[in-house]
Amino acid sequence: MFYYLYFFSRLATYKIPAKENTSEHPVSVVICARDEADNLAKNLPGVLVQDYRTSHEVVVVNDNSMDDGKYVIDEFKQSFKNINHIQLTQEAKMISGKKFPLSIGIKSAKYEIVLLTDADCIPASEFWMQKMQGAYTDDTEIVLGYGAYQKRPGLLNKLIRFETFHTAIQYLSYALAGVPYMGVGRNLSYKKQVFLRNKGFSSINQIPSGDDDLFINQVATASNTSIVIDKDAHTISEPKKRWSDWMTQKYRHYTTSRYYKPKHKFLLGLYSITLFLLYPLLAVTMIFYNWWIPLAVYGVRFLIQAIVFFKGMKKLNESDLWPWFLFLDIWIFFYYLFTLPAIWKAPRKNWD
Repeated sequence: MFYYLYFFSRLATYKIPAKENTSEHPVSVVICARDEADNLAKNLPGVLVQDYRTSHEVVVVNDNSMDDGKYVIDEFKQSFKNINHIQLTQEAKMISGKKFPLSIGIKSAKYEIVLLTDADCIPASEFWMQKMQGAYTDDTEIVLGYGAYQKRPGLLNKLIRFETFHTAIQYLSYALAGVPYMGVGRNLSYKKQVFLRNKGFSSINQIPSGDDDLFINQVATASNTSIVIDKDAHTISEPKKRWSDWMTQKYRHYTTSRYYKPKHKFLLGLYSITLFLLYPLLAVTMIFYNWWIPLAVYGVRFLIQAIVFFKGMKKLNESDLWPWFLFLDIWIFFYYLFTLPAIWKAPRKNWD
């Protein structure tokens, strides 16, 4: 209840701050791709046709692809002159994951504000670029956005989207509380100077993942980080269609959490433990004590959770999940059982 009242309620009650200055800044969108020809053909137009009158470019780093991605990008270049196509033909030694191509893309960016997304993502609207850069103030160096998944029929889709929402309500609320700890590379922006000042990914190059969450964990502060949750500023990705593919993806992502700052590991770990123990302890106390006392306490928690989730899901355009939230909340218990080993096992060196 402490986490819901102190942290998560911040996102649930968040109001987009009014800005006196609505000027637009030049923006460099950076997209890394490896064997993503189909996704580039499908999603790149959504980035290229943004309603943005100020100078901007789209940097596409094609990293050692074996498909026709190069020709897809070259075809778009005939109609869109602001594409900066970077073709990499050699693997980076001793640097795993996509940190090297992403570093090349950021260093090649013409403009100070860098906006990151993935080849399998498409902006939710033509105002994505405008909304994300609009969060910058004189003190802002990092802007955290929301990367949603497409709504599809079936239970797996609901589980994927709820886990995405559950993660987002944490990192966005923590940022509002002055404790930013991560962002998602599907929808993330920061100033190029932040990247250069911290020597890029040099301190985490040996870690396969982490080009988004670990980097933000290192450089984000209470004063230099803002969030954008406007529905027009979301990005939308194609969700996994098989359980095994999705769990493998999440398992890999969670291996980076061990490298977070101690205060973040403590806050996230304590929340996970309380969530993990909630239902087993509820069952035990109902059996061995007066059943109505733990049930009453759980009822208060349920009411608080229902209100916070309802408002939070509405903010992030996930309202259709709310009728399922009790089932999904119980499911999180089993989800944690699977992902717990990822905290201490070595991550696989996949390009992601």
